[in-house]
Amino acid sequence: MCLVSFLHYYKALHNFSLLQELSSSSTHLKTLKLFRGIFWSFPATDFYRHRHSHLKTQYDSHVILPDPPGGKLHERTFVLHDDSTPFFIHTKSGAVCFREGTDMAASASHRRLLQHNSKDDTINAGKKVVQCPCRQGWHGPHCGIPTTVYHSNLPSKSKVKPRKVPRRVINAININHEFDLLHARFHELADVVDVFLVCESNFTAYGDTRPLYFRHLLLNGTFDYIKHKILYVFLDHFPEGGREDGWIMDDYLRTYLTKNGMSRIEGLKADDVFIIDDADEIPARDGILFLKLYDGWTEPVGIHMRKSLYGFYWRQFGTLNVLSACTAAMLIKVYKSDGILLRRRSYYSMSGFREYENSTGRILVPWAIGSPVHYAGWHCSWCFKPKGIYYKLISAQNGDFPRWGDYGEKRNISYIKELIRTGGWFDGSVPNYPPTDPKEHMYAPKYLLDNYNKYRYLLENLFPKEKR
Repeated sequence: MCLVSFLHYYKALHNFSLLQELSSSSTHLKTLKLFRGIFWSFPATDFYRHRHSHLKTQYDSHVILPDPPGGKLHERTFVLHDDSTPFFIHTKSGAVCFREGTDMAASASHRRLLQHNSKDDTINAGKKVVQCPCRQGWHGPHCGIPTTVYHSNLPSKSKVKPRKVPRRVINAININHEFDLLHARFHELADVVDVFLVCESNFTAYGDTRPLYFRHLLLNGTFDYIKHKILYVFLDHFPEGGREDGWIMDDYLRTYLTKNGMSRIEGLKADDVFIIDDADEIPARDGILFLKLYDGWTEPVGIHMRKSLYGFYWRQFGTLNVLSACTAAMLIKVYKSDGILLRRRSYYSMSGFREYENSTGRILVPWAIGSPVHYAGWHCSWCFKPKGIYYKLISAQNGDFPRWGDYGEKRNISYIKELIRTGGWFDGSVPNYPPTDPKEHMYAPKYLLDNYNKYRYLLENLFPKEKR
């Protein structure tokens, strides 16, 4: 009886919030870990007690790293600064050319013109516009409009103009265990996004407790290359009613992410850009860079994303187009600083919309970067190794029915491997997929392709059909 009582006590202790965990001494943690290793050796079939086993290879989730010097990670603030990167070059002839999009070798005259870089010139000085020679994939007189915007439904695309000072870009994401896709996002957007708001909870969307995996990776050096741009948001509670109605939790994750994260940003300007994505939605760099560097686009903004399942090799027809971006002013005045409201399409009926539209002096029309045939990002759904899909099944919120994690046969690893092999869905259907090739344009984020062997499971089917 004493042993049983101790185990129940330890299990309750293990589920304490982050602050309570941090108050425990390392000696106590090591002792509890020792007892757990001796007595809690559960079989793999008990998925509720063994639900985090597939992530144990990354680190020991029971060793809680202390906050670094400078205050608690989830209470820090982030100060936005203007980006001084010289994205545009001012030429002797009066041209203003986007460095990345301009073909400097197109003619000798252009090469001579671009030797001069005057800081006194304004971006749009004078009425005469000198055409810059554009590289493939870039358009407009300044060669700063990417193909995904050039072929978009932006009604004012012919009137957009480069800014003198770039906007600051804020990208907000909730994270569970999509760490490989998170690396892809960070590498894709590192030089465009000014701050990433990353929210992690010690509860799954279903309401079960979970270790703070991302916090540990952030502190153990895994994300050192980008941590200076990360503001960590910690959700330490589960909303009332979220277990019975999973959509309550689904919405609350984005609400808390936005309200907590944005409240800790200092130096925010009205025309800064706010973007909110799911962890499996990765915007392509060029479209976000356009929002950063140009004036004249309207809002809110959607992004056409290439859709795929289990990996980028099972490409689905069409695109995912979710309203994802707006200015900080629209987020605050229309959406009341609530990110979930941005992702819905009912902005025109919100109380502050007309007032905000009148204050801008222009008609606000939603548009989307890209088109059904011009991908402006990637949506890779259920893109994990088999054990990662298993964890997603048991972590899923209790509202998107059928909740496949409730069915034991759907959690079987062999069954999951068969789904990956065929591209089938949990309901038994097997859709028709168009052929894909890793060499095709916008197949996957560049970082994954550049590290093909490391991320092979995302780029090619590791369970192909047997040849007869």
